[in-house]
Amino acid sequence: MHHDVIIIGAGPAGLCLAKALCDLDLKVAVVERQPRAAIAEPAFDGREIALTHASMRLLRDLGIWQHLPDDACSPLRAARVMEGDCLHDMRIDAGLAGTPELGMLVPNHCIREAAWKAVCDLPGLDLFDSARIHAVRTTDDHACVTLGDGLRLEAPLLVAADSRFSETRRAMGIGADQYDFGKSMLVCRMHHEQPHQGVAWEWFGHGQTLALLPLQEHQASVVVTLPDSAARRLAALDVEAFAREMEQRYGHRLGHMRLESSRHVYPLVGVYARRFVGRRFALVGDAAVGMHPVTAHGFNLGLGSVERLADMAREALRCGGDLGGVEVLARYERRHRRGSRPLYLATRAIVELYTNDRAPARIVRETVLRAGRRLTPFRRMLARALADERPLERHPLQRMRDGLALLRP
Repeated sequence: MHHDVIIIGAGPAGLCLAKALCDLDLKVAVVERQPRAAIAEPAFDGREIALTHASMRLLRDLGIWQHLPDDACSPLRAARVMEGDCLHDMRIDAGLAGTPELGMLVPNHCIREAAWKAVCDLPGLDLFDSARIHAVRTTDDHACVTLGDGLRLEAPLLVAADSRFSETRRAMGIGADQYDFGKSMLVCRMHHEQPHQGVAWEWFGHGQTLALLPLQEHQASVVVTLPDSAARRLAALDVEAFAREMEQRYGHRLGHMRLESSRHVYPLVGVYARRFVGRRFALVGDAAVGMHPVTAHGFNLGLGSVERLADMAREALRCGGDLGGVEVLARYERRHRRGSRPLYLATRAIVELYTNDRAPARIVRETVLRAGRRLTPFRRMLARALADERPLERHPLQRMRDGLALLRP
């Protein structure tokens, strides 16, 4: 069977890319190992996605946002970064960017379901679910995917969107630099007595990192980062014992706490592909860059790759070019590497600094938080980066003007 693009992986990045390409009147094949029912009604997985304004804009442009339930979206009005006993902290308010919220928190499974609803009836989309891939290969002329039942799919371009541990990336001979942080994160939803007022916490304590993602006023997603054995011990506690230990870990600042969801444990491994493209092949989403969640940019960066690759496809179609041509993919590689590498490295540096319990590291991070609290232009820059909904690729002159605007008192 012939298509314009083959996408392997029907996660949120793969489905968003499928919608963007179908909107260009392209014929798209999506190959996924899960059955259709699991794609259409994904289970709760504990993960809450902090969407920037740019990501929300893209989801609206793709017609995905309209499929999200109203009660699934929780405004993020401020973010607070704390160290140790909280004598040193930094707060970033949405008002610094002139908006009511820095972003929106949306459950991962709701984004996946909304993306499926946006693509499921598109005439240009063919879904091959419950599929096993027998082989993938590319030539100078086309890409070919052979499924386990013998069906052959061909297209000018093959895209991998099958997680940070992408089997397709490996099959195409592209390596990735992996950084195992040696920790796991436990995530779940909890009810708490004290209101959070729409403020997210990132709390770097001794031997643990805590996050609080505000949902309904007395409900939040809690994220505890610990060594894997400690995270799994915590997840195995009975409900009452778990709630009491969480109250203690959060310093009793939230009052009485009660578990309201299933608990999930995820190992923390950062991944950065050594190349984002190959012969008639491209990587998007976590298959290209798998982020540590501390800066909450994982899915936002994945949507950035979707927007960049879709823009390259649009340019190629307008100029009568080849979707999988060398020049098209090279431009995508340059743009996504330029937009992702600094953030990936900065995130790694932040994690290494703020999870180091030695005295010199504590002194440095306390100094950084004190300086950040006093430097309004720095906090304004962070707030505006989250609230900026304009396209990713802007003229350098416009970027310079934006930078100068941050320096005003």
